[in-house]
Amino acid sequence: MSDWWQWSPVKANQQLGFAVVGIGRFGSAVCRELLRNGADVLAIDSSEKAIEELRQLEPTIEARVVDSTDEESMKEAGVLEMGTVVVGISEPIEASITTTLIAKDTDGSLVKQVIARATSDLHEKMLKRVGADRVVFPSRMQGERLGLELVRPNLIERLELDDKTGIDEIKVPEVFVGRSLRDLNLRKNYFVNVLAAGPAQLLTVNPPAKYILEKDHVLVVMGSMEDLQKLPQI
Repeated sequence: MSDWWQWSPVKANQQLGFAVVGIGRFGSAVCRELLRNGADVLAIDSSEKAIEELRQLEPTIEARVVDSTDEESMKEAGVLEMGTVVVGISEPIEASITTTLIAKDTDGSLVKQVIARATSDLHEKMLKRVGADRVVFPSRMQGERLGLELVRPNLIERLELDDKTGIDEIKVPEVFVGRSLRDLNLRKNYFVNVLAAGPAQLLTVNPPAKYILEKDHVLVVMGSMEDLQKLPQI
């Protein structure tokens, strides 16, 4: 399994919630995945039409028409009270850059990380210069995947076998470190099956019950999507 999209988010961000700025195809997909996983989401767009279309798809979402390039509007909308801001604006790039700068540099902002969408290498460089913690390209990472990653910070990779079943490669949660597979009994307690465990580059397939999980190890488990979501996070 590839780890090209692995990263280390700030755990407290989830407690502060997520703001998604720019509700196009990418931003909407991020919103849907976050909501599906029970996250607190605030959706922002300068287009009333985009906000109304999102509300029709997700009636329960908190969505507001806001000019994200205006600092006061961002404050009043509550964007700067969120722990994570996803800037899904693609064009104009000036709006994307200004929004990122406001989220990261405004006095009193509670935003800990900004994940911004880029359309070119130059756009990526400019976003990083104004404080973006991470820059993604929609061609490399779809909105659903980013949304899942935000709510599952220890998820390294997921393989969906069908609509209900999947295989997850995860970083071993802290509460599992130092414990044996027999002690954890993941099949009984979480209804998932352990396929492999160990260092990322030296996995033990079908590990024995006495296998002890260690810090920085990974765990490969199979089960229903619903049960996989219930596994402890880092």
